[in-house]
Amino acid sequence: MTNSYETLKYKLQNHIITIWLNRPEVHNAFNKTMLNELVDILGWIKNSDDVRVVIFTGEGKSFSAGADLNWMQEIINYTYEENLQDSELISRVFYLIYTCPRPVIAAINGAAIGGGMGFVGASDIVIASEQAKFSLSEVRIGVVPSCISPYLFKKVGEGALKELFISGQRFDAEKALRINLINYVVKHDQLLDLAQEKARELLVCGPNAIAICKKLFLEIPEMDLMTAYDYTAELIAKMRISEEAQEGMKAFLEKRKPKWHPKK
Repeated sequence: MTNSYETLKYKLQNHIITIWLNRPEVHNAFNKTMLNELVDILGWIKNSDDVRVVIFTGEGKSFSAGADLNWMQEIINYTYEENLQDSELISRVFYLIYTCPRPVIAAINGAAIGGGMGFVGASDIVIASEQAKFSLSEVRIGVVPSCISPYLFKKVGEGALKELFISGQRFDAEKALRINLINYVVKHDQLLDLAQEKARELLVCGPNAIAICKKLFLEIPEMDLMTAYDYTAELIAKMRISEEAQEGMKAFLEKRKPKWHPKK
């Protein structure tokens, strides 16, 4: 991980890393630099024993306005091959968030538009300020929310999501909550406090158990029932004899807090 980033700020404290998208002058819109820096920090988090929970939020009034206008001015003249390279970078960021072995919380402090909705789809827990606004606005400029769609499809049913895809309409945090895009709506000044509270709750749980839970969501839906039958039985048998599970079960029986050890 780089000590300092051009488009991100971060703070690591008590095993919780808070990452701010830090281009407030353009509403934290993506450019290549931000996407590459997100790939870098997520790669470091995946292999770090110091990080147990990740929080994403935005600096300034917005969470993220999606693609940067200057970047779009470049894209309009790109070849198919150049566009493919760029779109794969976007896909990589949200794949790394969704598959991150650490729990990821998105604290949506303002507008999450276009590609900014990828954080809503890919994060494990989404908390929105009452001031937050959302939109899958891509169709209004003749494109589609393609790279972020797999994560939104996993989170929200077709009935609610299809209208948002084909209309590009803006909607508020209460609607996002009703259709299960987000988990909580809070007063604006309580947003990061609740994100930190949820992060501390996750620190109580076994870090490897959380990672395996996330893996279940990735793997089980793709299995037929009998494959899942064997896989899950073998998985829990292996986990019960693991160092983490042994410590967790002993702590429960001894009525004490478990002492989680970093992964080996």
